[in-house]
Amino acid sequence: MTFNILVVNPKDQETQIAVYDNYKLKYMIARKHSPEELAGFNTIYDQVPFRKDIVMRELNNNQFSLEEVKIVISRGGLLHPVQSGVYEVNEQLKRDLIHSPVGEDIINIGGLLADAVGAEIPGARAMIADPTVVDELQDVARITGAPGILRKSIFHALNQKAVANLHAETHKQRYEELNLIIAHMGNGTTVGAHRKGRVIDVNQGFAGDGPFSLVRAGTLPLGDVVELCFSGTKSKEEIECLFTHCGGLNGLLGTTSMNEIEMRIKNGDENAKLVVEAMAYQVAKSIGEMFAVLKGEVDAILITGDLAYNDLVVRVILDHVEKFAPTYIYAGDNEVKAMAANAVRVIKGTMEVKVYE
Repeated sequence: MTFNILVVNPKDQETQIAVYDNYKLKYMIARKHSPEELAGFNTIYDQVPFRKDIVMRELNNNQFSLEEVKIVISRGGLLHPVQSGVYEVNEQLKRDLIHSPVGEDIINIGGLLADAVGAEIPGARAMIADPTVVDELQDVARITGAPGILRKSIFHALNQKAVANLHAETHKQRYEELNLIIAHMGNGTTVGAHRKGRVIDVNQGFAGDGPFSLVRAGTLPLGDVVELCFSGTKSKEEIECLFTHCGGLNGLLGTTSMNEIEMRIKNGDENAKLVVEAMAYQVAKSIGEMFAVLKGEVDAILITGDLAYNDLVVRVILDHVEKFAPTYIYAGDNEVKAMAANAVRVIKGTMEVKVYE
């Protein structure tokens, strides 16, 4: 079987693999990785050859011909701020993924994995699409009250832009004509104010402000953070983990499995119910902030990400915000489809491939 687009999407404990013939999905699988499998790697970057071999083995086992592959595409990582769009993986991009100016996260190996797989396929180009550092903020949104500290644009750009375009197409409108508030809820949660095709304000989703989530601690009282940092009870690495990977539901309930948490709630765990409601409550508060950013001129509120599958989370959010504007649920991350769509635009010549510098 032939195809022209290969999507590789590394996540914490799985690698998503999808093959497309233009817009037509021909095959997709998520290869799970056990904690024991991943424990042997010192860093996330050491996982790249392991995941590359899995991708190539999957293609060979299913007898996919690589001759027509034009683009291998993946998620972008924590790079320097960039414009929205598709970027070819070059040496500077790879260096900045490995030595990120922002921090370490599994998304940083996306471009590296695409490059490693692309090197195995003659003529294929490795690319990333709408990395998390897409920056369209209005200047007033960057200012903080602490000299030397500016807010950064770090959010789920790929999925937010994809959902925005999907919503616009579904309603026979153009994304560039709409004012939208989009809440992506997953490992991290970001809530963006989209004004006429640009994300003019969004919470800093990685080690920054905003709602707590599956693993992020979100906005915290600064005085207590200072006390924690100088208490001597935690190392710098432990505190950074609390903010980025060890907080949220992971820290409060000891798990990121919503199935497990739902079962605990059904069995009468009132604390678990309160924590989930608090998380959703904070998402609703952030939506309210973006309603003010857009001066109340909001065409729609879009709720997306894997947590949008959870009835309790969605119910709490709707209870607080559905009077602001028509509210729509687009559950899931839509990342794979969004990457493929960007690759198709490149192949058809309707999207320019940008150079990362």
